[in-house]
Amino acid sequence: MASRQGTVAGRASAWRMASWSPGRQIAARVSKSGKAVAIETTTPVAGGLVLGIDAAWTAHQPSGVALVRQRGDSWLCAALAPSYQSFIDLADGTPVDWASRPQGSRPEINALLDAAERLGGRPVDLIAFDMPLSIEPIGNRRAADREVSRLFGSRGCAVHSPTAQRPGAIADRIRQQLQSRGYPLCVASDSPGRSGVIEVYPHVALLALLQRDYRVAYKVSRSLLYWKAEKLPVSERIRRLLVEFRQIRTALNQHIGAIALPLPEPEEVSALAALKPLEDSLDALVCAWVGMEHLQGRTRGLGDSIAAIWCPEQAFRSWKDSPG
Repeated sequence: MASRQGTVAGRASAWRMASWSPGRQIAARVSKSGKAVAIETTTPVAGGLVLGIDAAWTAHQPSGVALVRQRGDSWLCAALAPSYQSFIDLADGTPVDWASRPQGSRPEINALLDAAERLGGRPVDLIAFDMPLSIEPIGNRRAADREVSRLFGSRGCAVHSPTAQRPGAIADRIRQQLQSRGYPLCVASDSPGRSGVIEVYPHVALLALLQRDYRVAYKVSRSLLYWKAEKLPVSERIRRLLVEFRQIRTALNQHIGAIALPLPEPEEVSALAALKPLEDSLDALVCAWVGMEHLQGRTRGLGDSIAAIWCPEQAFRSWKDSPG
């Protein structure tokens, strides 16, 4: 638990609550010297609303979006969509057409947050983004990228290097817009449990979620490389990807209820491209799950004071010798 101490004018009764925002408390008490002292603490958010976004690094590719809501001790999926526009359309009452191919677009943060508030019934507490984000403009590989690759590269989960072109201005614009809406970027010096914006990495998160010791082979664009030596036909690659999709959805169902993501049978899929919206939506749900863990204080930020990638604590353990 992080704390910051400062002087408050006047006297105060012991532990009087002064103000509140999601994940943040400011309390006042009287010190031995008779001065009132303010203490800010970070605590897990109760009744949270988390927006998970699997953000494309370019404007022409769609991005998956998931909204999860806490109800008592449980979490429910309030909305799920394979693109920014289809998520906004959901808030306007138009259901997702999972059979159509979603269109890419630049993220309109105000529209997304407004849609999430309508769908969730309250403002979002935390946004979990699968995209490089930084307090400073991104020009090359960051400390966060190096640290994740150092710790998880041997498990197949090294990260791609961001550049000034990709995601470049898109990432800078997202961070600035979120900051203007009151969602600061959480960096490595921040405590888990804080609301705001966190950068996440689904590949590492899936090590924890599925209790795996090596990267999960579920990316549509890499299916040829996964099983290159076997020279599999497209139909078999589709079948294997759907096996992983179902395992990811099953694992998510242990933490998030009411996930309305239709997964087809392999014979119903004629092209690999048809699986991409499902992959993006699963990634958005994984992002949201990391956000849930973060609000409960069960994540670790890798990086520095400029940027951090937040990973579930369970990702740092090995599952080789685990029972079951």
